[in-house]
Amino acid sequence: MIEIRKSNERGHANHGWLDSHFTFSFADYFDPEHVQFRTLRVLNDDHIAGGAGFPNHPHRDMEIVTYVLDGALEHRDSMGNGSVIKPGDVQYMSAGTGVTHSEFNPSKDPLHLLQIWMVPQKRGLKPTYDQKNFSAEEKRAKLRLVASPDGAEGSVKIRQDNSLYATVLGKDEKVRHELRPGRHAWVQVAKGQVKLNGTPLQEGDGAAISEEKSVELTGVDSAEVLLFDLA
Repeated sequence: MIEIRKSNERGHANHGWLDSHFTFSFADYFDPEHVQFRTLRVLNDDHIAGGAGFPNHPHRDMEIVTYVLDGALEHRDSMGNGSVIKPGDVQYMSAGTGVTHSEFNPSKDPLHLLQIWMVPQKRGLKPTYDQKNFSAEEKRAKLRLVASPDGAEGSVKIRQDNSLYATVLGKDEKVRHELRPGRHAWVQVAKGQVKLNGTPLQEGDGAAISEEKSVELTGVDSAEVLLFDLA
């Protein structure tokens, strides 16, 4: 079963400096039909203007992954971490018992990113941080594991039984992912157009996948896609 979440059906808020689309309920946007999918709780598609961003704010008991598509994001947190996240970087913060952080676009150029939250397996853990880079070549026509519960293949280690893959596809290039019995998947088209098991998906579209044996993605034009393998 594949349920498509079209880009223009998502929640939307435009604050001028921040133009955001919400796949799931977030902040003032609430949709009882789209609160979360499995343990995937937040999937925000954010465009942030140059020089703007989020001042210091708290999180707790949430697995947070940031995936930058264009531009740069400056991050600082109460654990003492400070970095600039660019395309290819996967930033991970496990909020655990509590952490505060700020996120800003340090340049004059626009910033485009995906903000991902997953419910952790356990609450009340010590906050942690990690950041790794995965080049476009590593993702070219293949599913590159970028986050996993055991840090396999050099991926970021997260505190949930989910695996996150990223791929970059050209026209007619294909990747295939087998789903073990009882597993589910979410596909998010970050850029371009693809076909998911033969069904066309546009940029910004997502899909909840259950009771399928496999997921096949075929590039229609130059595309970048995230695939979540979920418990």
